[in-house]
This record gives sequence, C-alpha cells and structure tokens, in this order.
Amino acid sequence: MKTQQHAQAGARGASPVSPSVGERLPVTPRERKPALAALAVLLILAGALGSTILVLRAGERVEAIKVTQRVSAGEKVPESAISSVMVANDSDVQYVEWSQRGLLSKYRASTDLVEGSVLVGPMLTEQQGPKANQVVVGLSLKSGQYPGGVKAGDMVAAYRVGTDGSRSSAGSGGSATGGTGGTGGATGSNPLLVDRAKVQTVKGGDGASTSGSDLPVSLIVDQAAAPKLTQAAAAGEVSLVLVPAHSS
Repeated sequence: MKTQQHAQAGARGASPVSPSVGERLPVTPRERKPALAALAVLLILAGALGSTILVLRAGERVEAIKVTQRVSAGEKVPESAISSVMVANDSDVQYVEWSQRGLLSKYRASTDLVEGSVLVGPMLTEQQGPKANQVVVGLSLKSGQYPGGVKAGDMVAAYRVGTDGSRSSAGSGGSATGGTGGTGGATGSNPLLVDRAKVQTVKGGDGASTSGSDLPVSLIVDQAAAPKLTQAAAAGEVSLVLVPAHSS
C-alpha cells in the first residue's frame, strides 16, 4: 500500500501542470503619450498648409507688356511693338499691365527700349519729344557746366564757355536760335548759343554725376541752333543755365 502511494506521489511531482492551449503570457502595458501624437499631427498639417501657400503664390501671375522691337528714347511705344507676357506678380516691380496698353499713347520712352524688355513704369515719361523743325542734341557736361538738380522737363539756356577766340568765332556766324519758343543769342562775342531749350533726359534723373564722370544731358532745340550747339558740345565748351519755364 505504501509502495503504491509513493509511486503516485512521485508521478505527481514529475509531471508539472502545462498551460492550456491558446493562453498567452502576460505582457507589460505600453505607456500612451497623447501629447506627442497631437504634436505630430500639427506638424503634418503645418507642412501641408505651407506647401499649399507656396503653390498658390507661385500661381499669382500678372499679364504685362513686353517690348517686341526697339523703341528709341523720346518716341511713343506703338501697338505694333508690344505683346503680352505672363510674369510673377511682385509688388516691388511697377509692371505696366496689358490692360493698360491703351494709355501708352500718352507717354514716350524715357530711355531706349530693347526687344524683349518687360515694360515698367520708369521706362515711360509724359515729357513730349521734339516737334517739327526741332532736334535732340546730346551733351556731356562736366561739374560746373550744369545747374545742380537739373532734370527732364526743365528749360535751360546754353552758353559757350571756351576761350575768347573760340567764343568770337562761334559768335561771328550770326545769332543763335532758341530751343522751344524764341530766338536768342546775339552776334559778335556773345556766348549765348540757345536761349531756351527743353531738357529731354538727364542720366540718373537728378542732375548729379557719379564718381566724377560727365553728366549726359539731351536738349530739344530748334534745328537752326543745332550746328553751333553740337560744335561747342564736341569741344566740351557748353554750359547750361536754368531759365523760368514761362519766360519768352
């Protein structure tokens, strides 16, 4: 009897109870971080919004005017010399929009316009060009040969400022002719070349040369005054004086 009991006890000790099929071992629960998840979602949304804004801004374009053939300074921009072009909208650039092309007849080119240029406001001016029997004469003036602040649209008188001999030879040919409304210039040794000329353009627009260089100025004068004025200009002997716009 005892032998049977010992055998049963040994059998129970050698055969441990195994877990039932399908039962999993316990695991440690994961720590949830909702704040990090929310931050990740916000970053994704912010990136998507930024990309959308960039795409929309890249699509903001304006229809502007492009010059298709050369237009000289002082000339009107004909309709045959323009076409439309789409450019990125930029508040810092004064594009002349295609819808404003009907206003070009009121303006002239303030500088030479080359083919392919996109037209912007500073390229145009309301200053009138030469009329019949008038020409444009270009001067290159040194410091002291022009009044400070001279600008396009001003009325000036032109004098020859060379030696006495050069002034006498300049004056011996007769009287000088005014540029925009009268005759002036006396005979003899009078250095007056043009009593009234209209300034068409001034490089830089403020009447101040840079780095000691000469100041390019163009004047609208009567055709009869052009020969003496250009001769004096070639010799660097022209000086300008501002005169009242209403003087005669």
